[in-house]
Amino acid sequence: MDDLTISNPEYVWLGLAALLALAELFVPGVFLIWVAAAAAVTGILSLFIDLTVAGQLTVFGLSTILAVLGGRRWYLTHDVESENPLLNNRSAQLVGRTVTIVKAISATSGRAKVADGEWPAKGPDMKKGAIAKIAAVEGGVLRLEPLEDPVQLDTKPIS
Repeated sequence: MDDLTISNPEYVWLGLAALLALAELFVPGVFLIWVAAAAAVTGILSLFIDLTVAGQLTVFGLSTILAVLGGRRWYLTHDVESENPLLNNRSAQLVGRTVTIVKAISATSGRAKVADGEWPAKGPDMKKGAIAKIAAVEGGVLRLEPLEDPVQLDTKPIS
């Protein structure tokens, strides 16, 4: 087996590229694919040019840097569309929902019941037990607006 790796290092690099690409499927993060591309470049280059071990490692290191920087640039310039863009933004998901006031609201303080917890809230003066609509979430604090028309209560309050 040692003879195969010494005389044919391109197979080692191409095998490493395949393993890294396969690992990318199981490990989230979109990083290993760029390292796999660098290993593939090193393997393909080793097919045509007889490189020393130091030369192969240099090509692999430089290819990795270029691939990772190129991948980063690509992701920064190309938006990845999602079926649910607010999936990891719980506070943005709350905007437009109705809540019940559990501690009187003023312009500076108050609390509202959201699902099974309470969030700090502020807005126009509202009494305990009133139902309000979440207008925005600013720094973890709900900015509420009163429901003036009962027709606006199209959903039950979050409880």
